[in-house]
Amino acid sequence: MQSLIAALSLVFVSASAPGENLSLEDLGTWTNESRSVQVQITPCGENERCGTVVWANAKAKSDAARGGTPDLVGTQMLRKFRDKGGDVWKGKAFVADIGKEFSGTIRPLDYNTMEVKGCIAGGLIC
Repeated sequence: MQSLIAALSLVFVSASAPGENLSLEDLGTWTNESRSVQVQITPCGENERCGTVVWANAKAKSDAARGGTPDLVGTQMLRKFRDKGGDVWKGKAFVADIGKEFSGTIRPLDYNTMEVKGCIAGGLIC
């Protein structure tokens, strides 16, 4: 269960030049804390944002393949996120390592960092 919880909580940092003030509203390419995956945030519907994997290292690809996602690059990990106010975006987060989708939130931590969380059990475990 602890590995599942770890898989549902990610921190992404901007892959753009240092000092740029980016948020989910500004779109852009973000990388996870371990620098194994890069996700590009783009509009995907009316007032929605989605995140698609544009690069992954060999270990991330292998872990995703074991979880049932053979082609990690091109996979939409963040789906239909909408601004809910207070710097919180809500949508669906796909965890490729286990091949499951969860309710998710994205919250900017600062101008170059955002936290992505997926929740299970009706939001009891995030």
